[in-house]
Amino acid sequence: MRRILMAGNWKMNCTRPEASRLAEAVVSGVADMPLDKPKAGPVDVVMCPPFTALETVSAIVSGSAVALGAQDIFWESSGAYTGEVSPDMLLDVGCSCVIVGHSERRQYMSETDEMVNRKARAALDAGLSVMMCVGETLEEREAGKMEEIVKREIVNGLGDINAERLKSFAVAYEPIWAIGTGKTATPQQANEAHQFIRRTVADIYGEEVAQMLTIQYGGSVKPDNIADLIAQSDIDGALVGGASLKADSFLKIVEAAL
Repeated sequence: MRRILMAGNWKMNCTRPEASRLAEAVVSGVADMPLDKPKAGPVDVVMCPPFTALETVSAIVSGSAVALGAQDIFWESSGAYTGEVSPDMLLDVGCSCVIVGHSERRQYMSETDEMVNRKARAALDAGLSVMMCVGETLEEREAGKMEEIVKREIVNGLGDINAERLKSFAVAYEPIWAIGTGKTATPQQANEAHQFIRRTVADIYGEEVAQMLTIQYGGSVKPDNIADLIAQSDIDGALVGGASLKADSFLKIVEAAL
């Protein structure tokens, strides 16, 4: 049985007071949910605030059913890397997981597949779980290159990562054309991409490993479309952007997984 992973990526939003209010509302709302007794599989809930709010949110989620995640990581443990944050720093502040390879970092910070892989391996080495994002642009999809792009990102991103480590790994399929645009892949489009990802992973690690891998969908996920998405055979949760900035909408999305 695969786990269901519902994560909120706050991106560059929320001062510490705002983060505190949002985190408190989510923790309170999740407290009464039977996260360990859903029909599909156990549900993990994660909030990923900006770096400046990690310590604030860490204190709030401590002892709760909500985990703390970071939006990025660097692959070195320390050194002259101005502006970067190491795996040990994330652990020190209470993080248990981290996002790597988000399309916005690939686009705006010119992150390559190799960089994403180095970040993923460093996170796993430190004991953090990983959510690795993959996805195609609208131009690539219209050109029939979705499978080519996603396969490249999967194969390169998983380089030198063994099957055992995939127990602490999730892949987040985020079609770039659906992130922050209001457009969402249809449930069928999303599921087809997830099935392709699972086949690609099976080619590397075998069918058993692929079937246990958590694959999230991201891209304008909202309370009114999550039920149809999560009902698909190969969608194991969501990486939620804008809708995770309001507690009521994020809680409705989490509730749909139950």
